[in-house]
Amino acid sequence: MTLFFAIKSYIKFLWDSKNQHGVHSPFVFDLVTKCFYDKTSKPEYTTLKKFRNELLQNKSSIEVSDFGAGSRVFKSNRRQISKIAQTAGISPKREELLFRIARYFQPDSILEIGTSLGLATSALSLGHPKAKITTLEGCPETACIAKENFQKFQLQNIQLQVTEFSTYLKNHQPSTNNHQLIYFDGNHSKEATIQYFELLLPTITNETVWIFDDIHWSAAMTEAWETIKKHPKVKVTIDTFQWGLVFFRSEQKKEHFTIRV
Repeated sequence: MTLFFAIKSYIKFLWDSKNQHGVHSPFVFDLVTKCFYDKTSKPEYTTLKKFRNELLQNKSSIEVSDFGAGSRVFKSNRRQISKIAQTAGISPKREELLFRIARYFQPDSILEIGTSLGLATSALSLGHPKAKITTLEGCPETACIAKENFQKFQLQNIQLQVTEFSTYLKNHQPSTNNHQLIYFDGNHSKEATIQYFELLLPTITNETVWIFDDIHWSAAMTEAWETIKKHPKVKVTIDTFQWGLVFFRSEQKKEHFTIRV
């Protein structure tokens, strides 16, 4: 992401964005007021902080296999775990929001595309401990660190698959893999994002929630987001700048919201 593109995108976002007072859809109003803007402290946030600190204190290095759109920060594939957690992981604020989203929607089955060190995975796991979570990671060494911490913090509802994302999605039949919540945080390229979207479309139900990370990462990712918004099966979309949320609720009229969180 060029600095100019980032600034321009964010200014446009601020200009377009609203809080709950500009939302007239009851479904979105409830989501914003009861989930997005829920400021009450949760005991699980302490566990999320401990999980993060475990990674931030880990000064060992791993060899990262990067199959995505690359890193804005790292020049080498040899990376210190603490630095990955600091710069490439989900922010604490977003992690807590992801926790609340999992708790709000209570999905039985969750798919995460892009485990990294497991920060977001831990939020999903603690948000709904009864959910069955499948998380995909392309890099074996990164996955190994995530798995160690899942065990350490006794997050027992996570199944981690070390795999190339599109291969996994092509090989798993939609009829048996209807994930109610999918968090797309893997390959931040337009082509891959559209491909995953199309591969997973046969799995949707009326209750499905999809979250796309870094929708303004680049001009190409913003184009991918615009394509997704226009798809006839997509009914409600929410742009929070960092994330794009997608809902397929057939009873809703097609509507887009830009919400500050």
